[in-house]
Amino acid sequence: MNRPLIIDRSQDEFFMREALRLARQGAECGEVPVGAVLVRSGEIIGRGFNCPISTHDPSAHAEMMAIRAAAEAVANYRLPGATLYVTLEPCSMCAGLIVHTRIQRLVFGAAEPRAGAAVSQGRFFSQDFLNHRVLVEGGILAEECGAVLGEFFRQRRQKS
Repeated sequence: MNRPLIIDRSQDEFFMREALRLARQGAECGEVPVGAVLVRSGEIIGRGFNCPISTHDPSAHAEMMAIRAAAEAVANYRLPGATLYVTLEPCSMCAGLIVHTRIQRLVFGAAEPRAGAAVSQGRFFSQDFLNHRVLVEGGILAEECGAVLGEFFRQRRQKS
């Protein structure tokens, strides 16, 4: 199912804007604003935003929620040929999930300097022991993605 990859910046921005919309939706629920969409053949097959607080589920990261929704939608735990768009660089838990589901490409917005597993605190996807390679690209709408997070935490500090 892996097709030749043709990267279209306008498409990347379009889907990242949808992930940003979901991140803002999460913020309205009191969750850290991270959003994700999973796309295959130009169609969104899964959406998610962070919801570990409201669901009492520490694994309910935006990536996890989008991947779960996509796997259910296509009735397969493998998602070859898919691109995951997420507003924040994934953590190690989500990076492992991305590999296990055979996602072809990861596109993230803002870097996560403290816990990012793609480039900031490690290069998880480059590890020799992995049996699947994920193409990784960061920085798509990075300023806007970072601003949503910054505003959320600024408001949170003002309330406390």
